[in-house]
Amino acid sequence: MAINDEAEIRALLERPRRIAIVGASPNPARPSNGVLAFLIAQGHDVIAVNPGHAGKTIHGAPVVATLADVEPAAEIVDIFRNSADAGAAVDDAIVHGAKAVWMQLGVIDEAAARRADKAGLVVVMDRCPKIEIPRLGLLR
Repeated sequence: MAINDEAEIRALLERPRRIAIVGASPNPARPSNGVLAFLIAQGHDVIAVNPGHAGKTIHGAPVVATLADVEPAAEIVDIFRNSADAGAAVDDAIVHGAKAVWMQLGVIDEAAARRADKAGLVVVMDRCPKIEIPRLGLLR
């Protein structure tokens, strides 16, 4: 597999998926908040991961404390953490049994990307599904 493979990105986004957003925020000024709302509007089953807001909802999506609390497992783990913290989220995604990790714009961790790729996950890095979905003509 290749990082940011166009065909793999299209395959990830062309049908509704279960997506866990690590670092989701209830603050409307945060990019994760807008992406979460967009993914729900696109028909995805979204679970927010944020220990400070566990037990609440964001745009109707349940918020859990850790990725381990997402049941059943998410197919895609969308990571809104800084690059220094992304590796731990990628490792959690591998253990979680995700099929793909998606590191948001500006989130770059080459070593974590290689670990995820070696574990058989699709890896998207420094991209945003809110940008990729319309770019690929996949709006619902």
